[in-house]
Amino acid sequence: MTARKPWQGVVVAIPTPFRDDLSVDFDRLQEHVRWLAEEGCHGVTPCGSLGEYQNLSDAERADVVRATVEAAPAGFSVVPGVGGYGSRQSRHWAEQALAAGAHAVLALPPNTYAARDVDVLAHYREVAAVGLPVVAYNNPFDTKVDLTPELLAAVAETDGVVAVKEFSGDVRRLHRIRDLVPHLDVLAGADDVLLELVVCGATGWIAGFPNALPRLSVRLYELCRAGDLAAALPLYTELHPIFGWDSKPEFVQAIKLGMELAGRYGGPCRPPRGALAEPARIQVTKEMERALKADADA
Repeated sequence: MTARKPWQGVVVAIPTPFRDDLSVDFDRLQEHVRWLAEEGCHGVTPCGSLGEYQNLSDAERADVVRATVEAAPAGFSVVPGVGGYGSRQSRHWAEQALAAGAHAVLALPPNTYAARDVDVLAHYREVAAVGLPVVAYNNPFDTKVDLTPELLAAVAETDGVVAVKEFSGDVRRLHRIRDLVPHLDVLAGADDVLLELVVCGATGWIAGFPNALPRLSVRLYELCRAGDLAAALPLYTELHPIFGWDSKPEFVQAIKLGMELAGRYGGPCRPPRGALAEPARIQVTKEMERALKADADA
């Protein structure tokens, strides 16, 4: 059996745990990393969108990556996000990840303006030059750049670009990417398209709600990988409503609330992210209770 590559499997995008005073709780961060490993997940991504990387100071961001690597057991991947306002910043965070001992990086395209294709290609060359494997991150909703299959095929000509976290929600893109650039791994980037992408050949899942439901999520992923739809589809049906929050603007608050409802520590977000509005809180609670029942029944 081929060994798993660091970006493959269930790699959980972890939130940054803040105390009530909004300082980073590094003890809880490290405990969460160890717990996810014990629950069967394959790795973590600190300092991604779910980690509120934009609201961390440079020192905090570096310390989060170092603390995550320190807590990760052998064989458990650490794939930090290296999103930044420009290529110099993203390269800096890739260098910091390399120095900390990370295994790969998750890299958004330039995300402050509608970069030309030539600029996107130069950006990924800059990040890949650091030497860690690069997972491109396509999130056209939060950035002004859509990594279309055609653009990805050009990006993947850069040595070191190994995969894409596909968050567009368009499951047809998997097939087009595989036709154009078959050596590029496609990773499910949104929880609510997991089954559709993995059954059709995605080799990993950079995941949100496994922060609250790790063991059940890994089971679902493995069923999808095996093509066992008879077992996977009923479970996916129970989890899909809560998974849908991973694709909404309030995803950080929803996942942190889901963790609290599962008996974990979610904690507050840093401004400008505020608490969920009451109708959303009620809906997340209802859908999380349904998911927890599926977990108990599994």
